[in-house]
Amino acid sequence: MAEYRIDDLARAAGTSVRNVRVYQDRELLPPPSRRGRTAVYSDAHLSRLRLILSMLDRGYAFAQIKEMLDAWQAGHSLADVLGLEEAAGAAWSHEQPRVVSMAQLVRMFGTQVTPSTIRMALELGVLVRRGAQLVAPSMKLLEAGHELVKLDVPLAEALALAAELQSETDRITALLIGLVRRYVLDPKGADWLPSGEELPHFADVISRLHPLVMSAVGAAVDRSARRVIPEVLGDRLIALAERARERAE
Repeated sequence: MAEYRIDDLARAAGTSVRNVRVYQDRELLPPPSRRGRTAVYSDAHLSRLRLILSMLDRGYAFAQIKEMLDAWQAGHSLADVLGLEEAAGAAWSHEQPRVVSMAQLVRMFGTQVTPSTIRMALELGVLVRRGAQLVAPSMKLLEAGHELVKLDVPLAEALALAAELQSETDRITALLIGLVRRYVLDPKGADWLPSGEELPHFADVISRLHPLVMSAVGAAVDRSARRVIPEVLGDRLIALAERARERAE
């Protein structure tokens, strides 16, 4: 299970340290554990924090959120609630956002780092502004863009591709999760919510979704790359083979 300091927790959830403290003061977020003088947060805190942010985005007031969270916890044991939240949090915490400096971006992308490409990256979510800092939600995605630019693909084209990749991946992920919902959750009834006895199984289902998606999508991408790379570049490969044969004759 991952552990977070308060600034790491805020960054992973896409909020500020000040907001985290406000939610704690209003008893929406459980207190952290203590390791000496250091406050340590868990995946359960991250999941709860994301839930709070989602409810705020939907227009709920602090009092309404606390009432719902208190009612949820009153109907289940704390161990059950934390077990479910830790399962959900762990599924989200595979890659932590990282602050990237302008100097680092220039080292990666050179003169193609312009106000226009920075604005495009922010609009697409490849970069996120946190106060005066720029944060990359996925450094792997940023590094993939770096590799494309090193191959002389324009940065603007790489950014447009990132948006398309995210859209397609979201669609495929939704299809996979939709199958689980249709055959695992929906048969129990449209209004079904897990009881205390059912929560461990529900938490297990949630905890298995992220590795399932990663495994299925990763395998499909690997098969696709092996098939499509020769198809797209086949004419060049054939031309090279013919040239080599002609020189050998």
